[in-house]
Amino acid sequence: MPEWLKDAVFYEIYPPSFRDENGDGIGDLNGITARLDYVRDLGCNALWLNPVFDSPFLDGGYDIRDYKKVAPRYGTEADLVRLFAEAHQRGIRVLLDLVPGHTSDTHAWFQASCRAEPNEYWGRYVWTDHPFAGIAGHPYISGMKERAGSYMLNFFASQPALNYGWLNRTEAWMSAVDAPEALATREAMKDVMRYWLDRGCDGFRVDMADSLVKNDDENKSATAAIWRDVRSMLDRDYPEAALVSEWSNPVQAINGGGFHMDFYLDHVGNGYNTLLRDYEAGGADRSYFRKDSGGDIRRFLDDYLPKYENTRSRGYISMFTCNHDTPRPARTLSADEMKLYFAFLMTMPGVPFVYYGDEIGMKYADVPTREGGYQRTGSRTPMQWDHSPNLGFSIARAEDLYLPVDTAPDAVTAADQEQDPESLLNTVRKWIAVRHGYADLQADASFAVLSAAGQEVFAYQRGKLVCVLNPSGTAKQLRAGQLKGKKLLSVTGKAELSEESVLLGPQSFALLG
Repeated sequence: MPEWLKDAVFYEIYPPSFRDENGDGIGDLNGITARLDYVRDLGCNALWLNPVFDSPFLDGGYDIRDYKKVAPRYGTEADLVRLFAEAHQRGIRVLLDLVPGHTSDTHAWFQASCRAEPNEYWGRYVWTDHPFAGIAGHPYISGMKERAGSYMLNFFASQPALNYGWLNRTEAWMSAVDAPEALATREAMKDVMRYWLDRGCDGFRVDMADSLVKNDDENKSATAAIWRDVRSMLDRDYPEAALVSEWSNPVQAINGGGFHMDFYLDHVGNGYNTLLRDYEAGGADRSYFRKDSGGDIRRFLDDYLPKYENTRSRGYISMFTCNHDTPRPARTLSADEMKLYFAFLMTMPGVPFVYYGDEIGMKYADVPTREGGYQRTGSRTPMQWDHSPNLGFSIARAEDLYLPVDTAPDAVTAADQEQDPESLLNTVRKWIAVRHGYADLQADASFAVLSAAGQEVFAYQRGKLVCVLNPSGTAKQLRAGQLKGKKLLSVTGKAELSEESVLLGPQSFALLG
């Protein structure tokens, strides 16, 4: 386990929307490098970059055409290597986005696999042995290539599935998980990882990490075995490299697959979903952090605690503000409600992730789809730096921007919030600094629930520290023996501490120690 993860706070950047340095309207690597001081000053000491590789961009770069080439619109390999170096000089690690389950259908591997005559790449993707043979239970395309077969998709129509084998084989054309062609795909992906680790990358976020082996069992054991093999390589050759999975099943990902971290994804009805996005179209919003929503923290804990208890000795559950696939929290939460969520996020176990712009409360935008984003596009709009043209994102003409910026008169900017000590930005900075300041708030420090009932005070202990949270619109009091002898260390909102009780004002969070 890389030691640096204990104190890591990640910042996710969607590259085309962060900062355009060359003025073409699309964010780029040099733009990210130019704003590394902002990331450092926020308190984030690690980055996750969404895909920066060569792509036709039919799925925001998750349709990779060449794993070892930087997309020209973002810059060059030298620019990416310089970003690694500049980040490291500031104490910032950098994870790239690994997409192992599929490529673009314009990838050279796939183009070779489509040929009529067998070749080195014929087994690199999932193909049937007949053009009229489908793939039961899976999406596929037939009749489009000269090869006499149908090929399987892993997501959009432009993303053919790479072949890691089938655990339960029902057709002769299905590769076993230990077949030469399946093992070759695994080794090709490990080769990609080594390529970027050797150039300064600090690890990978793994897209759709559970999607590799087809017809896997309910525990995804065959897919997990592939990741254990990858983890063995890292432990041997790159022991400081980190892996975080898009899996949202930490028992499978961490215990089974050997990932260092697993994202707690926003799935309808799960624990994470109850915190920020517990709403249905036309229905009430019961999100716990919504003031007076009537949300119940126990709905989160009932889902979270078993996952935490079963994996805490082996890895970390990673919660986030949102990501490039989910609505921004400002879609439903006020700035004051987001302040409480950030305080909670920075005092919980595991490794937290902040999505660019959430630290200033950027809105979820109603914009047309771009590059396969569809409803996700509204969370991918340009970072709002200041009130210069295009909110400081780019000097390009507005019509040439990757996505439109927020033109509302009250559009939030980092520059405005810099000047306000009570702003969301400065509150986020404060709580990230608090996390870095106490070993008992690190990813692996102990965690125990002290009090949890509805929107009454939620209290939990991290080592010798006690965190108390009142998200509601009325003052709440908590009495507990664990408060005896404690002092207020940091507060958002209002808190009054007496011998064995604490009175929290409406929408308040306090750290006691």
